[in-house]
Amino acid sequence: MNSDDLDKWRKAGNLASRARDYGKGKIEEGIGKLELVESVENFIRKNGGTPAFPSNLAVNDIAAHWTPNSNEKGVFKYGDIVKLDVGAEIDGYIGDTALTVEIGSDKYEELLESSKNALYNAIDIMRSGVDTREIGETIQKTIENSGFKPISNLTGHAIERYNLHTGIAIPNVKEGRGRVLEKGMIVAVEPFSTNGAGSVKGRHNSNIYQIKRENEVKDEKANELLNEIKNRFKGLPFAERWLHEFGTDQRNSLQKLIRQGAVNFYPVLEEMGGGMVSQFEHTIYLKGDEVEVLTK
Repeated sequence: MNSDDLDKWRKAGNLASRARDYGKGKIEEGIGKLELVESVENFIRKNGGTPAFPSNLAVNDIAAHWTPNSNEKGVFKYGDIVKLDVGAEIDGYIGDTALTVEIGSDKYEELLESSKNALYNAIDIMRSGVDTREIGETIQKTIENSGFKPISNLTGHAIERYNLHTGIAIPNVKEGRGRVLEKGMIVAVEPFSTNGAGSVKGRHNSNIYQIKRENEVKDEKANELLNEIKNRFKGLPFAERWLHEFGTDQRNSLQKLIRQGAVNFYPVLEEMGGGMVSQFEHTIYLKGDEVEVLTK
């Protein structure tokens, strides 16, 4: 990796971490969910970047993949376990990071600590040449030794320019088959811990979308929207609320794109046992025998 590319990865990671911490400071009882994500995304824009994906708010037994739509009226409540997952993009280089906040209480403090400790224990053993099975085993042992379960069907991921999920998966449990980490890789590690069943299911629309295919569709207005999405987001995930800058009420065109298979939605990922879920995440650069945490 050349120095110019690495500098952009670092800038994106730093901006994502600053946006994450900015958002953390605003998660309080009574604060609107839409207000929170818009403030985080505007922070990224005002500081020289673009959101790499809609800021995710996963509350309580929702593990991941939910963001408010433009009509959302919900507010945070006392005792909520809030996962804030933030991505910042600069010229296609991405920082991806997450944390969990418990609002007003410490009932689930040990649950939160289990996923945070798993993240840092995983980072401690990471280097080029390490098998992802070893990382998954470390995460699994850390969480299970704390009395909780890792979510087995969620993983971290490699990141490339303009591509949030690519290449290899970073498991949260020991798997039968792994991949060896290589020097120069950018990967996101994100342990999920729960007091539930240890797996997630997804069906409902999360309000997060991504282009599935770039072929033109029959409806003229929908096709115009598709071209705007391609040009503006360059294949990265987007939110319905972001489309209003292209014109008034784009919901109808978006639904046509979904029905015609041009756009998919991410499903909301719910813990199958109804358990509370905690998540922490960092983006890592593999320098060789050591790593650099880009989102610290």
